[in-house]
This record gives sequence, structure tokens and C-alpha cells, in this order.
Amino acid sequence: MVKWTDKERSLVQAVWEKVDIDVVGPDALARVLIVYPWTERYFGRFGDIFTATAVLQNAGVAAHGRVVLTALDAAVRDMDNIRGTYAALSRLHYEQLQVDPENFALLADCITVAIACKLKSALDPQSQATWKKFLSAVVDAMSSQYN
Repeated sequence: MVKWTDKERSLVQAVWEKVDIDVVGPDALARVLIVYPWTERYFGRFGDIFTATAVLQNAGVAAHGRVVLTALDAAVRDMDNIRGTYAALSRLHYEQLQVDPENFALLADCITVAIACKLKSALDPQSQATWKKFLSAVVDAMSSQYN
């Protein structure tokens, strides 16, 4: 379990309050698919996502990006139980979807980049470091059900 100071909790919540799920979610998932094209294999049901233009215009990518960020909200609301919050989702990604857990870290990095692009100077180095700690806890939780 990750230990959080009051300041870290406040910083995570302050960043999260500024995040527009409808903008950052689609942007973050599109970044993953464009920057790390091998991740396309997990999203075959979305149809054509083989070029950057296709990814950016794909409604399925945008919708799933919003789902991912909506799920992240649960971790922000219960920072002391991130592992428990994501236990079932981790199991699903391991057992059924067979997602390589390394992809969770790639997505976390792309979420940070998407947030930084939107917040600019509001994501100062201290906030970014705390946000990285938070997303590392989420990545760890998403990887927890893997053998």
C-alpha cells in the first residue's frame, strides 16, 4: 500500500479536478496507439486504427479513452485502496483480455503527457512528481492479478 501525505493527496486531487475526461481520455489512448503501435492488437474491435489519422478520428478509441479516465476517477476517490479498486479490472485484463501489463505503464505515461498538454504550467514539477507516484500505484494495481 502506498503512503500518501496530505500534500500529495491534495496535489493529486487538484490535478484531477482540472482534467476533462472527455478530452484527456481520448487523447491519452490515441497517444498510446500512435506512439506504441503494437498496442493496436488489443483494440481490433475498433476497426481501422492503423494510421495516426484513423486513430484520431476513431469513435471507439475516443469512447474507450473516456472509459479509462472514468475508471481512474475511482482511484482518485479512494487513494488508500487503489489495489482493491482495480482487482477485478486487473483480473479481466489478465485472464480475458490478455493485455501485457507493460502497457499499463505506457498508458500512464501518455495520460501524464495528455494532462500536461492541457494544464501546461499548472502541472509544475512537484505536481508532476506526485501525479507520477499516483499513476505508478495505479499501474501496480492493474498488474496485481498477473502471475
